[in-house]
Amino acid sequence: MTGNDGRSITVIEWVGVAIALLSSFIGGTAAAITRYLAGNTDPVTLAILRWGIGFLCVLPAAILLRAKWPGRRDWPAVAALGFAFFGVFFVLYNIALSYTTAARASLALATLPLSTMVVGALLRVEALTFRKTVGVCIAVLGVAAALASGLASAPPGAWRGELIMLAAVLCMAFYNVLSRPFIRRSSALGFLAVGMGAGAAGLIAFGVASGSVAVLAQFSQPQWIAGVYLGVGGGAAAFILWVLALERASPTRVANTMTVNPIAAALLAHQLVGEPITANLVLGLIAVFAGIWIATSERPSARSN
Repeated sequence: MTGNDGRSITVIEWVGVAIALLSSFIGGTAAAITRYLAGNTDPVTLAILRWGIGFLCVLPAAILLRAKWPGRRDWPAVAALGFAFFGVFFVLYNIALSYTTAARASLALATLPLSTMVVGALLRVEALTFRKTVGVCIAVLGVAAALASGLASAPPGAWRGELIMLAAVLCMAFYNVLSRPFIRRSSALGFLAVGMGAGAAGLIAFGVASGSVAVLAQFSQPQWIAGVYLGVGGGAAAFILWVLALERASPTRVANTMTVNPIAAALLAHQLVGEPITANLVLGLIAVFAGIWIATSERPSARSN
């Protein structure tokens, strides 16, 4: 972001961070819903459900709001980013949640700010400042403190889920850093619709070939209600908000809000599947928001554009 008025840029960044916070909170509830459904279906079917429904919501919104679509020369790259993120990332995400709890998986996902910060620095997209580093580290440590008391009661083999989630996080970090130029040349909704459509199409093609789609016929009414929320909330709403945030704030500042994700996941998973929560969540939540404030309140002169 460039501009003559540093103050206006700060306001725009804060708006982007606020939007990302809401997106991350919704994403956390989607993790709990995924955990609820994971015992009755496979990772590919869950991804088809989330992005098939999500795309059916995003496409009409993009058309009705007359979103600017990516240029023809950008379509291959946007489609590739969409397939890598909405396809590969979320299959790994769903596999991870089949091994471990929503809170522990989201804790691994909360390392996204660190991965995004490193990827952004490696690709020379965003400067790695001391203040942003401190803010991100405080936020991630806050999440670790919030969930530390539950680590001893993790299910057998949970470490596999966390390792798979860490691999998925790298995929999302590259998506965050590489997507911003395409969003700027088109629009947040146009970029999202093309990318999500590519991911959904790839998943559906694989699901039809492998028979994963047939699992949906066996869903009960509560499972369909959860699935619709996964698509509308965790699919469409969360990621419309996410790309709107990337349009307004730097990749690291947007990714830093992911530390809210495990808090929301733990709270809802406690209600749905009885995952334990403790008083440490409150202290961890304070640390999370402290880290976000530190990372997002850097003076304009010290920030990268």
